[in-house]
Amino acid sequence: MTEKELRKLGRAELLELLLEQAREFEALEQRLNAAEAALQSQQLQLETCGSIAEASLKLNGVFEAAQKAAEQYQQNVERLCQEKISAAESQAQEILAYAKKAANQQ
Repeated sequence: MTEKELRKLGRAELLELLLEQAREFEALEQRLNAAEAALQSQQLQLETCGSIAEASLKLNGVFEAAQKAAEQYQQNVERLCQEKISAAESQAQEILAYAKKAANQQ
C-alpha cells in the first residue's frame, strides 16, 4: 500500500491494518522459532552421527588390536606346540635307540 493510500484510511482501518500486521508478525515469529528448533535438531543429529562414526572408528581400532593380539597368541601356541612335539619326537627316538641297544645286548 502506498503512503497516499495509507493517509486516506481512517483510524479503524489503520488499527485493523496494524492488528493484521501484528498477527502476521506473530505467525512469522512462530515459523522462525520452529525453523530454529528444526535446525538445532538437525545439528544435534549431525553431531550424534559424527560421534557414532567416531566411536565406530575407535571400536574398529580396538577390534583390530584384539584380532592382532589373538593371532599372535595363536602363533605362539602353535610354536610352543611344535617345540613340544619336536622334543617329544627326539625323546622318543632316544628311547627307541636305548631300547634297541638294550635288546641287542641281551
